[in-house]
Amino acid sequence: MADFKIITVAELPNLIASGNAQLVDVRTDAEIARGRIAGAICLPLHLLPMRLQDLDAKKSTVFYCQMGGRSAQAAAFAAAQGLGDVYNLQGGITAWAHAGGNIVV
Repeated sequence: MADFKIITVAELPNLIASGNAQLVDVRTDAEIARGRIAGAICLPLHLLPMRLQDLDAKKSTVFYCQMGGRSAQAAAFAAAQGLGDVYNLQGGITAWAHAGGNIVV
């Protein structure tokens, strides 16, 4: 399995503020409709193999889902395909919301 890093909800705002990060929400369209992290790219997990090339390889990529399981799969896949500086958001959007992170609809 390829290497990816874990990022916590406490660390994520600093990475976002750097301007060199892209957030990728790999949940289903129905889940995303309930809210997402502002600025996130919506890319359901099952479409990732077909759309991986659409991501900016020059930026750090943070995958997230509801709790962190699916996004770990996405991060592993992306890293194995050669995408550099890949992260999985620990605890997913649930942890983000519980920490007071902004959710947009």
